[in-house]
Amino acid sequence: MRDLNHQLIQLCRTNRDGSYQTQHARRRALTLIANQLHDLGFRKMRAVSLKPKHVEALVERWRQEGLSAGTIKNRLSVLRWWADKVNRQNVIARDNDHYGVPTRTFVTNVSKETSVDAADLARVTDPHVRMSLELQQAFGLRREEAIKFSPTYADRGDTLVLKATWTKGGKARSIPVRKAAQREVLDRARRLAGRGSLIPAQRNYKAQLRIYERQTANAGLSKLHGLRHRYAQQRYQELTGWKAPALGGPSARNLSPVQRAWDRHVRLVISQELGHERPTISSVYLGR
Repeated sequence: MRDLNHQLIQLCRTNRDGSYQTQHARRRALTLIANQLHDLGFRKMRAVSLKPKHVEALVERWRQEGLSAGTIKNRLSVLRWWADKVNRQNVIARDNDHYGVPTRTFVTNVSKETSVDAADLARVTDPHVRMSLELQQAFGLRREEAIKFSPTYADRGDTLVLKATWTKGGKARSIPVRKAAQREVLDRARRLAGRGSLIPAQRNYKAQLRIYERQTANAGLSKLHGLRHRYAQQRYQELTGWKAPALGGPSARNLSPVQRAWDRHVRLVISQELGHERPTISSVYLGR
């Protein structure tokens, strides 16, 4: 193994920021980046020798490969993580515009919501995967959160509390339990998991994730991130009294000043329930 590859893997092992999924994706990206730097002729690099010329060369290669703006931005984010861990923050510009990376368009007023019904769940044979899917739909959980979910810890009656170790970015959060249907899902999750989690005792997270992926694929279920879109849109209508723009509801410019103020507040609430730091990210789920 080349020095740079080895050092970046060690950097990942000693800096376990974020969820398991985030860490895994970061390690894969850094391995790819190290290999590409070698291919670009930077053969004697170490982790601490990252320089602006390396970043510029990588971005130019990615541009020539025709990668999307989103992919390039994600890789620049990984490079910034690397630079931060070796105290070389200044080698990478803070603004992606510096590299000529075009703005990525996230928001469309087209709904990406999806749902799972009884027939969908019946095609999933693993009871723990079925329950994870129900939790994703009922509470807008991410996949990892729903797999690691421990009902005895999370269920606080009228509130769901998610551990930092379950969540993207490692930030704990709470979600209100508002409906009888949500309570029914939680009660069944308790009966299934007992005092444990939705990862059976004989498995670890990686094994259960593989089973989740295989089971949902075999059941013909895809784009399950749309369950979070569904949760956000239902929550928006519940709090405002009107549909989200993504479902044909009024856009912000068609709201009264009072409604616009309430719309901003509701979007902040939903963003927090979904585990996002930026209130504006709610527009990805709701439209605007």
